[in-house]
Amino acid sequence: MEEPAARALEMSLSDGTVPSDDDMPLTLPTEGSLSGSIRKGCDPFAQTQRSKLQHRRARINQQINKEMRMRAGAENLFRATTNNKVKETVALELSFVNSNLQLLKEELEELNSNMEVYQTDSEAINVPMIPLGLKETKEVDFTVSIQDFICEHYGEDSSLYDKEIKELMELRQAMRTPSRNQAGLELLMEYYNQLYYLDQRFFPLHRNLGVHFHWYDSLTGVPSSQRTLAFEKGSVLFNIGALYTQIGARQDRSATAGIDRAIDAFQRAAGAFNYLKENFSNAPSLDMSGPSLCMLVRLMVSQVQECVFERVTLTTQDTRFTSQLRLAQEAARVSDVYLLVQQTMTQPLMKDYVPFSWASMVQVKSEHFRALSHYYAAVALCDHTLSAEEECDEESEKAFLQFYISSPAGPPLSQVLQDPEKRRKLGKAHLRRAVIRHEEAMRVHSLCKILRKMDILQDVLSLTHKRSLDKYSELDREDDFDETAEAPEIQSQTHQKPDITPTNFSTVQVTDIFQRLGPLSVFCARARWGPVRVICLQRGEGGLGLTLRGDSPVLVAGVVPGGCAAEAGLREGDYIVAVDGEDCKWAKHGEVVQMLKSCSDRGVELSVVTLHSHDTQLERRAILLSHSSGKENTRQRLLAGAKGQSSASLLNWNRKKTREGGGVTKRLGSTFSLSFGSIRDTEAMY
Repeated sequence: MEEPAARALEMSLSDGTVPSDDDMPLTLPTEGSLSGSIRKGCDPFAQTQRSKLQHRRARINQQINKEMRMRAGAENLFRATTNNKVKETVALELSFVNSNLQLLKEELEELNSNMEVYQTDSEAINVPMIPLGLKETKEVDFTVSIQDFICEHYGEDSSLYDKEIKELMELRQAMRTPSRNQAGLELLMEYYNQLYYLDQRFFPLHRNLGVHFHWYDSLTGVPSSQRTLAFEKGSVLFNIGALYTQIGARQDRSATAGIDRAIDAFQRAAGAFNYLKENFSNAPSLDMSGPSLCMLVRLMVSQVQECVFERVTLTTQDTRFTSQLRLAQEAARVSDVYLLVQQTMTQPLMKDYVPFSWASMVQVKSEHFRALSHYYAAVALCDHTLSAEEECDEESEKAFLQFYISSPAGPPLSQVLQDPEKRRKLGKAHLRRAVIRHEEAMRVHSLCKILRKMDILQDVLSLTHKRSLDKYSELDREDDFDETAEAPEIQSQTHQKPDITPTNFSTVQVTDIFQRLGPLSVFCARARWGPVRVICLQRGEGGLGLTLRGDSPVLVAGVVPGGCAAEAGLREGDYIVAVDGEDCKWAKHGEVVQMLKSCSDRGVELSVVTLHSHDTQLERRAILLSHSSGKENTRQRLLAGAKGQSSASLLNWNRKKTREGGGVTKRLGSTFSLSFGSIRDTEAMY
């Protein structure tokens, strides 16, 4: 089942769909003082290798943004002017700007191709993994927009919420520089979960808060700006996936524990990217487009498969025939999945987008692991001798018969297995192919300047190439005049298929920063109510003459005609928000009753609001649901959002319509009728 917080991301950026209550990241907040986030970002001034890299990336992103604005202005002037001299001058300026842009993008590509910064400090020789840099974002000032909305929509003094606004902005600022560990992930998830509440509180269906979210493409640095909160959520989710790739790349894979941690991190990265791929289309930046996310998911799965091979290599201490065949098939599987990634990277949209070093690394790995599969096949054939007493003879023969994609020409494989000379010749053929593949991997490696700087990769390729050459020389004989046969292709197989693990946001507990505004079920941006009315009640002989129902906030379910409440102006459907100036939006039924009972002879002042339904059809549907469904299911459906259409031209990133025709369409029910379905037991007259 999908995580609720992940499902909350499925807002359409063009229609402002509201996630339902079952999409909430965590449980509804309770009364209590705000404590603020305990999670902090990295020190932006700390001079670590990774922070220096991020600083340089941010600086280049800003320069690219500046050059693109200059280019846009120059292009507009070129189209508008009719003066030939001006056109020549502008054309010259455009060529200069384009040249600068190209240099900046090349510099950024080199930074994004810097894999060594994210690798482990272990001295173990392993092929480096490909991590993904975080998307950069500009600072966002929520102050004025949220203050205006609180005054206008909630009718409260916005200065009373300065602490909450500051806390939100500090959380976002910290989120920009997460540490490369579990604490950094939790920081991103905390902000992601808070965005649900922010959306419910301050983002109505047909109106923007007026805040622009600026994010830079993680690979090209091209800026994107939108006013929709879903763009912010998608970018944060992308960074969660990117941070998982960095955590996976830094693991020490010389031991099984480190390999398992790397596998978990890469699978979770694949889960984050896969969720974005399946739920959004027409992304505003290329790194979050469908083809790019598809490539990233396949890349993460390939790196998981590589880790599986490394673990099998570590745990296989014997040189049994079947063990070496298994290693060969595992290596062939790694080669196959990297070949699929390579094909994805050569697609038209991705070919000019993916860094050359990434494409080169993927090709190197595909060739390298194909070479390893042939090497282990040769080891199995030449270093393992069958004896009549071995119990695994039948198992070995069965494994060997299923080892190749198609049976090679010549004698049957069962005869080859029993004849040492035939096995030597077949093993030599495998080694020949291994050497050819190793040399191709080294050739591709030599063509990429960035890969040439990676000493550890050079060491891995050289050592494995030398090992295959030595083995080939060992099998080669002076009287071996027969031409070496072509080794057949090995059937790839794995004993652990990679999983795509969805991000579990519920592990990070958050409290709605703006919970003092009141329960989200009533006091949200989608609800409409009249101004706060102050009602002065005097207890009469028949009591106050009103019926209360529910908790947080307490609802006036009815008023007695001609009673004290009716004469004072209290109406059925009013929500009590304060008693004698004491806020009671979060008060329980019994607490409000006690306040009313303890009122003096002078009476009591009630502050009430009346919610207005803007769609009577939706109200009738909500009431119907409240009577026909269970309490929890009703609460979830009534808090769901309506799919409306926005006229904002910037909101062009749409959710894929994957849920058409199934289930009940989620629409915004009337919050006026929210309390009637689940709290009849607490109704009482006073």
